[in-house]
Amino acid sequence: MADQVESTSPEAMPRMIDFMSSVLERVAKSNDLSRGFEPTQRLSLFHSLTTPTITIHSYLQRIFKYADCSPSCFVVAYVYLDRFTQTQPLLPIDSFNVHRLLIASVLVSAKFMDDIYYNNAYYARVGGISTAEMNLLEVDFLFGLGFQLNVTPATFYTYCSYLQREMLLQSPLHVAESPLNLARRLKLHCSFNEDESAHQKQLAV
Repeated sequence: MADQVESTSPEAMPRMIDFMSSVLERVAKSNDLSRGFEPTQRLSLFHSLTTPTITIHSYLQRIFKYADCSPSCFVVAYVYLDRFTQTQPLLPIDSFNVHRLLIASVLVSAKFMDDIYYNNAYYARVGGISTAEMNLLEVDFLFGLGFQLNVTPATFYTYCSYLQREMLLQSPLHVAESPLNLARRLKLHCSFNEDESAHQKQLAV
């Protein structure tokens, strides 16, 4: 995979995965509670009939273990999820769709960020879905984003800062590095032609 020998410490990415899953679990639970009060919420290809038995944390760890994409892909995937919630307000992240949204966001991020990546059939096996479903999820996710895939350095830094604050709040005893160093160690491989300095994150609750 692209640039796998990165300067990220052995513990950095597992910790980031932990805190990303923590944020998504809070968002999903919050939106689960409001489902009954949101009759306008529509179903989509991302919704399962029942909530998956695997936790968000375990699912994200599985993706991290087997997808073998660059660490920065996970930050960018988080950016994509945030954009998706903004462009698709009738499809908030909840326990019924978060898993499919995760696998789709990492797949799209890997294809955009990395020079070499696994195909959809492989991601389907990692995500526990069929290849046909993975193909449909990818297309639906791209249209949901409006094909807005570029991420500026400022936006990447902003999300690193947010994730770092999550780390500090939940593990205050850890000596945290600066968001700038975190961004550098994740080795950003993005296209920089959009201005999102005023980007407001909708995933935080």
